Amino acid sequence: MNKELSNNHPCFGPNANNLGRIHLPVSPACNIGCRFCHRVLNDTENRPGVTAKVITPEQSIDVLKKALKLCPQIRVAGIAGPGDTLATNAALETFRLVGKEFPQLLKCMSTNGLLLNEKADEVIDAKIDSLTVTVNAVDPEIEAQLNKFVIYHGKKYDALEGAKILIANQLEGIRKVAASGITVKVNTVLVPRINGNHIGKIAETVSKLGATIYNIIPLIPTFELKDEKAPYCFQIEQARKDAEKFIGVFRHCNRCRADAVGVPGKSEFSKEVYNQVFAANDTFSHA
Repeated sequence: MNKELSNNHPCFGPNANNLGRIHLPVSPACNIGCRFCHRVLNDTENRPGVTAKVITPEQSIDVLKKALKLCPQIRVAGIAGPGDTLATNAALETFRLVGKEFPQLLKCMSTNGLLLNEKADEVIDAKIDSLTVTVNAVDPEIEAQLNKFVIYHGKKYDALEGAKILIANQLEGIRKVAASGITVKVNTVLVPRINGNHIGKIAETVSKLGATIYNIIPLIPTFELKDEKAPYCFQIEQARKDAEKFIGVFRHCNRCRADAVGVPGKSEFSKEVYNQVFAANDTFSHA
C-alpha cells in the first residue's frame, strides 16, 4: 500500500478518526442476487446498499463541491453503490470526471467482481487508488447459499452455476488489478452458519492473488437471510484471527451507506449535501 493511501484513507490509515470520505451513489443497477442484500432508497437506514438518491456522474461534481465546503477533511471520493460499480459505466465515468476536477482526492471503488476480470483494464485506466471486492466464498457450494443468481452477459445463472462464474471472475480480476499496483481490499459478509469456517480459506486465496487488506462485515439479517443470527462478537473476532494468518485485517468498518459523507463515526453530512445540491436542481430524476 502506498504512503498517500495509508495516510489519507479512513479505511487504511492510522489516523482514521480525522479522515473524511464521500460516497457518490452513481451506480443504479446490480447483476447478482445476494440473499442478504435489500437495496432501497431512503434517508434513515445506516447500512450498505442504501441511498436517498441516485445521481449522475455529472451531478457528482456539484455534490463534491458542496461536500468539501462542509467537510474539508474529505480525502477520498468513493463509489460503493447502491448497485454494482461495473454493472454500468457510471462509476468509471464518474472517476474520470473526479480525476480532472479534484485531482487531490483519492479514488476508491467497490465491486462484487462479476465483471472485474473483463473490465480490469478499464478499472486500471480510471486511475483509482484502491479497489474493494466483496468475496463471500471461494467455494461455489458455499457461495450458492449466499447468492441466488448472477446475470452475466444477458443470461441468468442460478445459485451454483452462477457462483462458479462469479468466483472465477472475482479471483482473476483481483489478480489483474493487484498486479497493476492498485491496493486491493477484500470484504466478506460473515454469516457464521454458512461461511464462518471458511474465512481463513478466503483470506489465504485472495492474499496469494495480491490483495493486502481484509475486512469482515457482520451480517445484518435482512431479505432472504432475515432469520439468520447476526454474528456474536466472539465469532467476528475468531474470523479476524483466522484471516490474520494470511492478510492484514481492517477492524473499524462502519458499514457505510452508499451516500455517506463525512468522517466515519464522527460526522455525517449526507442529508445536507444531497438535499442542498438537488433542491435547486430541476434536472434530477428518480427514474
